[in-house]
Amino acid sequence: MNTLNVLFLCTHNSARSILSEALLNHMGTGASGTRFKAFSAGSSPRENQQPHPLGLQVLKSAGIDTSYLSSKSWDEFAKPDAPHMDLVITVCDNAAGEVCPYWPGQPATAHWGYADPSAIEGSDQDRVETFRLTLHLIHKRLQLLVDLPADKLQKTMLQDTAKELSGSHA
Repeated sequence: MNTLNVLFLCTHNSARSILSEALLNHMGTGASGTRFKAFSAGSSPRENQQPHPLGLQVLKSAGIDTSYLSSKSWDEFAKPDAPHMDLVITVCDNAAGEVCPYWPGQPATAHWGYADPSAIEGSDQDRVETFRLTLHLIHKRLQLLVDLPADKLQKTMLQDTAKELSGSHA
């Protein structure tokens, strides 16, 4: 089975898309090798945008590598020399409603919405717990993706499969 390239999109590329990228890269290696290579980007990252510190903290606490994570614009993945994506998933409602760039290779697309953990106000403990919950919800849906048989991940099936997972009760 070939490695599937998956791009997670959000508005700022600082929380949900970063969590998704790191988690799928962590989960996407099995006995048969790397099944998934995840990337993330934002439709409009702020100037000097960085991954959210609480997101990085929660990932590190879960034993997930964060050393390579960075916030970037989705324009990087529309360039001719960018890796071709097999699946593009929006993880926030704002990005889902925006007009996406042209993705070379016409990847499958889906929207898996999650509430923005960085929008939560409260104590530091409450905010960390919100990031943990978001990571858990993303993990549940990604586990369904990772566990799919190879035939469900073929290009001809991927669009339907990704949309079916968007309705999963994560």
